[in-house]
Amino acid sequence: MTAWEWKQTVNLPVKVLVVDDSAFIRRVVGDILANDPEIQVVGTARNGKEALEKASLLAPDVITLDVEMPVMDGLETLEKLMAQKPVAVIMLSAHTEAGAVVTLRALELGAVDFVLKPQKTVEVKELAQILPEKVKAAARIPPRRLCLGKPCREIVPAPLLSAGMGRFDVVAVGTSTGGPAALQQVLTRLPADFPIGIVIVQHMPPGFTAALARRLNELSALEIREAQEGDVVGPGVVLIAPAGKQMVVERKGSVVRTHLTEDAGIPTIFKPSADVLFLSVATVYGKRSLGVILTGMGNDGLRGLRAIKEQGGMVLAQDEETSIVYGMPRAAVEAGLADLVLPLPAIAGEIVSLVTSGPPYSKGENTQWRF
Repeated sequence: MTAWEWKQTVNLPVKVLVVDDSAFIRRVVGDILANDPEIQVVGTARNGKEALEKASLLAPDVITLDVEMPVMDGLETLEKLMAQKPVAVIMLSAHTEAGAVVTLRALELGAVDFVLKPQKTVEVKELAQILPEKVKAAARIPPRRLCLGKPCREIVPAPLLSAGMGRFDVVAVGTSTGGPAALQQVLTRLPADFPIGIVIVQHMPPGFTAALARRLNELSALEIREAQEGDVVGPGVVLIAPAGKQMVVERKGSVVRTHLTEDAGIPTIFKPSADVLFLSVATVYGKRSLGVILTGMGNDGLRGLRAIKEQGGMVLAQDEETSIVYGMPRAAVEAGLADLVLPLPAIAGEIVSLVTSGPPYSKGENTQWRF
């Protein structure tokens, strides 16, 4: 979406309520946002109780919400906000394992994104680069979409049993904003005897991908873990690229293993990058690659998906209606790379169908599903 298109879909300035028990953080976040002419900080709150009162009074477009606060913590506040009147919420998370766990829970409850609380001057500068864009992206999300990320009802996937031989040897997934909840919906719908490996890039800061993998592993019939150097890509195993590293796949004799590196090999600001993973998947698996691009900002994955298509592989993209942020899927769709454009609830079933029996469509046909 161009800057002009964005301005046509959002009432400017974007109204933001900043919620944090730390006066320092309220000031830092407020100053960062106030420096953007398209954002207006309409108020601040010191705890969840104040946040609920001011959200009702000020009707902000976006709320930045601290996780740990007195009186009413971030999770309780978030639940009440979503019940009261859904609003785009960006969580402010601590640089700790506990902070990662709570933040992931917040994303399950409906928060659209998160940022790390700055601890040093350099981190304040980093926050100043990303927070205004995240706020403006959050403001674009229609209220009807804010509940899409909530956990779906528990689904017990049926075993594949006598599944036929499919045409794919790997599923490669790329996602960003809205990804944790989307991954939960997809992975919990796949059976324990899923016959091939799955590799995933989810944009996250260091420390969060391990917590994400543990959480998804608790909920899924599959074995899900943060990838380590030399992990085998194999049946029923889901490997999530560790934050702060690039992950590629390499063939070592008769098996394919992960390789973690600092070097992307291509220009990219993401670590991990979906493009980096997808390019290696296209090289190793060729036409037996199934690429999946889910909700997220930007266009990471576009170059790699093109490589998968050039090798004869296939691409699935999440549709706009069910994407929290329709950036990464949009890029693939508009480039003509998506063979199927699917609502999130249909993606797991389509993956199972393709992996076990091959494509249910005519070669070259692009299909958009509608419920």
